[in-house]
Amino acid sequence: MSINEDNVLLTGRSGFLGHQFAKVFRAIGLNVRGIEEVGAQKIDISNPFRLPTRRNHSLVVHVAGKAHSVPRDEKEKQSFYDVNFDGTKNLCLALQRAETLPECFIYISTVAVYGAEEGTFISENHPLNGHTPYADSKILAEEWLRHWADEHSVKLGILRLPLIVGPNPPGNLGAMIKGIKSGKYLSIGQARARKSMVWAEDVARIIPILAEKGGTFNLTDGHHPTFGELEEAIAKTLDKRMPLKIPHWAAKGLALTGDIVGSRFPINSDKLRKITSTLTFDDSKARNILGWNPTPALSKIHEIV
Repeated sequence: MSINEDNVLLTGRSGFLGHQFAKVFRAIGLNVRGIEEVGAQKIDISNPFRLPTRRNHSLVVHVAGKAHSVPRDEKEKQSFYDVNFDGTKNLCLALQRAETLPECFIYISTVAVYGAEEGTFISENHPLNGHTPYADSKILAEEWLRHWADEHSVKLGILRLPLIVGPNPPGNLGAMIKGIKSGKYLSIGQARARKSMVWAEDVARIIPILAEKGGTFNLTDGHHPTFGELEEAIAKTLDKRMPLKIPHWAAKGLALTGDIVGSRFPINSDKLRKITSTLTFDDSKARNILGWNPTPALSKIHEIV
């Protein structure tokens, strides 16, 4: 397909990843439109809506979603399904009311769909065992989109992303940066666990190629740094001392305290397990089919702290 000016519709444009997408799209000559820019009223995708313009878009990039929070009750659990699953369906139904459907629909998903807490080079063939509301809502959205795209002859691209690196990052990376900056971050054990990550702008730049090919792909930066490497890069960029190290047994005691105290405490057993377990993903499919050639995220730390 040929992506011309004014025909890319982007959801979640005001969010962390959507902002990076919009910046890159403009740089490569696309006059992208956010879903909130097609009319005067603010659109809540968790409820059925109509696009207030009949303007057609050959490419839709669906970034909007709910993440980076641990639900405390059933209402908060349901909100993941309202936004990530129902929101995706509502967007597609709104697109069906346009004069023509898009040629391609790209969905930004997550490696959380695999449900793995540890492992190395997990590929797209791994079973989708994610059981958290976040992961399960993304799995349901992926499955629904495959049926919808097949029924309406829309090319579908799905990107499953690990930790996303970019300016002002949310989630655990943002918390790590703030902790090291304030001197309140503790490095646990040997900090040898590796994690996959990806530079946000690289993800945006692969979108036009994915729009041509379609398919489901993991994306990583190919380096999978250790926690120690990430801590050192952040500390050096901030001109701060390396974080104080504590042994794993001491961290385990703190985590048990966190299990009792709750979300007010900075660590619990689940967080400790994630910090000390290697979890990496295989992006060889994207390299072979899409020509994926990513930037090492550590080389961009100076742009995010």
